[in-house]
Amino acid sequence: MPTRTGPIPTQTHEPSIAITGRIGPRYDEILTPDAVAFLTELHQHFSARRHDRLADRMRRRFEIGNGHDPQFRDDTRHIREDAEWRVAGAGPGLEDRRVEITGPTDPKMTINALNSGAKVWLADQEDATSPTWKNVIEGQLSLRDAIRGELEFTSPEGKRYEVTAEQTPTIVMRPRGWHLIEHHLRFTDRTGREMAASGSLVDFGLYFFHNATQLIANGRGPYFYIAKLESSEEAKLWDDVFTFSERYIGIPHGTIRATVLIETLPAAFEMEEILFELRDHCAGLNAGRWDYIFSIIKNYRGRGARFVLPDRSEVTMTVPFMRAYTELLVQTCHKRGAFAIGGMSAFIPNRRDPEVTATAFEKVAADKKREAGDGFDGTWVAHPDLIPVARAEFDAVLGDRPNQLDRQRPEVHVNAADLIDVHIGRPITAIGVHANVSVAIRYLEAWLRGLGAVAIDNLMEDAATAEISRSQVWQWIHQDRRTQDGTAITREYVEGLIAQVLGEVERRDGDRFDDAAEIFRDVALGQEFPAFLTLPAYSRFLIETD
Repeated sequence: MPTRTGPIPTQTHEPSIAITGRIGPRYDEILTPDAVAFLTELHQHFSARRHDRLADRMRRRFEIGNGHDPQFRDDTRHIREDAEWRVAGAGPGLEDRRVEITGPTDPKMTINALNSGAKVWLADQEDATSPTWKNVIEGQLSLRDAIRGELEFTSPEGKRYEVTAEQTPTIVMRPRGWHLIEHHLRFTDRTGREMAASGSLVDFGLYFFHNATQLIANGRGPYFYIAKLESSEEAKLWDDVFTFSERYIGIPHGTIRATVLIETLPAAFEMEEILFELRDHCAGLNAGRWDYIFSIIKNYRGRGARFVLPDRSEVTMTVPFMRAYTELLVQTCHKRGAFAIGGMSAFIPNRRDPEVTATAFEKVAADKKREAGDGFDGTWVAHPDLIPVARAEFDAVLGDRPNQLDRQRPEVHVNAADLIDVHIGRPITAIGVHANVSVAIRYLEAWLRGLGAVAIDNLMEDAATAEISRSQVWQWIHQDRRTQDGTAITREYVEGLIAQVLGEVERRDGDRFDDAAEIFRDVALGQEFPAFLTLPAYSRFLIETD
């Protein structure tokens, strides 16, 4: 037989995205052919790089777990030492960010946020949203209608909600992090490989495609909070997504503005590099405190007793590693003309309990006073009643100024050791262990029912705080910790607490407590440590199969 010469033929496919989720009322207004074509282009250009960045995360986590502490990078020293460059800064409507309200994007919460009086609304498709297919698409519908002044909502009880505020907050939308997928949209690449779509590209792409032009016409712009970044290379990926998207719809380069949450330990060592890579699109950084604590535990979970944290309630913003991280963030931001936005205090008021409300006001006021005094330009709250409390503390420092970028903080000197100084000197208590088990199971039960932000024991819990709760339990077990009264924290001990919690909660027909307990066992009691609890929980319970 003659020998075949020349290139080996390869089969090529036209890249496409298939919709496998059910189509509910008005879903066709979001999943239009043009919008799906845009999502396809985003995936064709960027999905491979996304996978590369996720592989980098795994390698870095492996290195830290094996004793290689993170350091400030030598190969990017020239970026940190170049005093000339600055970020783009605030876009229209982002000049004053002294109080931002966070929350999910269902119609009721959207209207409440727009009526809240905050300067900015973080429209959260990430940790405050359970990523059911319904929430993903109907959240986009809420945002679309709100941006066009068309949103209204009537509750099942007949109560009508509408936007009545003369001045509504500037919307900054938070898409899901790079690690999350959207199973109900399936991307097929040129080689014919089919895979779940990226949750990040889906959330960003649908919001940007439908609303960027209208937002500009409204005098604002397409603005985003970027979550869970772990490196400047991940920031560069987002910057390229932004540039591609601006060209795709024909708006000027730099129209998009991003605020990056510094909520992972690796990112804390690359704040300036992240700002640099996003400099044409960057408005600032945010101190994402709860995920940051989770990241510390996740990266150091196997490094011995020295890295074990006490009760979650003892890990406050004034402990050494949290002070170092936030002081460095303010200094870094203001050096580069970027806003520094503070984090969310978990305390929330209860309108039916004056004592709880008074405590919440006191705790939140102290937290925001510290942030304003440290030089932050704004902060987060999770409840409308907390806006006046937070605003008063920032007004006291800012006065009529929109920010305090002029506070350069030259007295701050943070080194690598400061960022991992996790010694607190407080015990683990039986109450603390029980609280972690209880909060995680109750939160997961609500998450499985489609609720991503849940008031539990007068605190606002979301996926980040649930991550702290379960990862502490995992670490305590694997590091052979004992409670203050000498009780060994073992799987058997925690199994007893799970049974106790299931006996304490009010059970209803159709509740998801048994599923929640099953997830908790998997992510807190298993031999392996899942990087995020939402990954196995999503794949097992939130993917529609009908």
